[in-house]
Amino acid sequence: MDFETARAQFPALAQKTFLDAACVSLAPLVATDAIRTFLDVALQCPAASSTLHHISMDEMRAAARPAVARLINADEDEIALVESTSHGLTIAAQCIPLSAGDRVLLCDLEFLEVALPWMQLKQRGVEVDVVRTRGGRVTVEEFATRLTPKTKVIALSSVQWSNGFRCDLGAISSLAAENNTWLVVDGIQQLGAIPLDVKQTRIDFLACGGHKWLNSPFGTGFLYIRRDAWPKLQRPMTGYMSVVPPTGDWGAHFQNPAIQPVMDYRFLSGAPPCETGGTSNYAGAIALAASLKLVEELGANHIAQHIYRITDHLIAGLRSVGVELVTPVEREHRSGIVTFSVGSATENTQLMQKLLEQKILVSVRYTSNVGGVRVSCHYFNNVADIDRLLVAVESAVQRTARAAK
Repeated sequence: MDFETARAQFPALAQKTFLDAACVSLAPLVATDAIRTFLDVALQCPAASSTLHHISMDEMRAAARPAVARLINADEDEIALVESTSHGLTIAAQCIPLSAGDRVLLCDLEFLEVALPWMQLKQRGVEVDVVRTRGGRVTVEEFATRLTPKTKVIALSSVQWSNGFRCDLGAISSLAAENNTWLVVDGIQQLGAIPLDVKQTRIDFLACGGHKWLNSPFGTGFLYIRRDAWPKLQRPMTGYMSVVPPTGDWGAHFQNPAIQPVMDYRFLSGAPPCETGGTSNYAGAIALAASLKLVEELGANHIAQHIYRITDHLIAGLRSVGVELVTPVEREHRSGIVTFSVGSATENTQLMQKLLEQKILVSVRYTSNVGGVRVSCHYFNNVADIDRLLVAVESAVQRTARAAK
């Protein structure tokens, strides 16, 4: 599949220039079609019994797990399907055995959800340390200087949401491993745009929602949990699907008069037991699997190269217009996000509103005074989208300059 064919999967692009995948992305036709097919199943119950109907829906949902595993080169049993990045990060915080006096290290550019699960643990005596970044960059040196013997967790985003800076995750991974520190990564602003291989980069937990660069805005994401970490973890939740299934199937088990609720259950190992353990978001997982099939057909590396090409074009155009580039330009630190500024936060918001009036969808985002107008360039975008944005930005900048005279 080529990128123009993939673009046809997003009919909304005929009416608007959508450059905001970093907020909530568009869904492709294959995802919405997959949901319609599932809804027909839910409507009709084609199975011979409702028990078999339930089992069939469980199997349809489970198809997302191997698709996610292929995306990050993980094993299938290292993947838990969760509702969002927030859900995954919260599970990670509850799984890791932390005690009073233990410390968590994160940086000042993070989206608040990277901090919230650890802030909640403050009532147990867990403390949070913050690395103050410089120039919108998250470096391994900054983290290394703040590590102490009490630091048990490094939590960070692989790509920062406000300026698109992509950290050297390999170096930070090595730092965490050398210091026997858990590494918890928010991957939502990277995955689907720039590849990440968990067999090459050692990560203990990787959380990612489906509603941004994976193009599945239906309340499903995933949590990767590294196999070697399993024996050390605390189980955060459980349900009947978290235990080893009985001989036969659950339907036959529930027909046995002798079963009782209090038994010596054997719990499953791996990441799936960190899911709800019961009825889940079937439609969301089914859509996620369909969206990931598009990513596979395009090829993760081809997607990254396409994104680099159009962001190169965007960066060159923004430089010619004369606005301030907030995003670092080196490819090794780039993602699909390019952030720029025309002045104050108020001026950036005013520009965003002018762009929205022209159906050019972008955002304004800040953390710790780093940010500006955020442009998200995905595989369904092309050079024409970027040129339309550049023309609109240049026109707005020129009008502002004339008004100032």
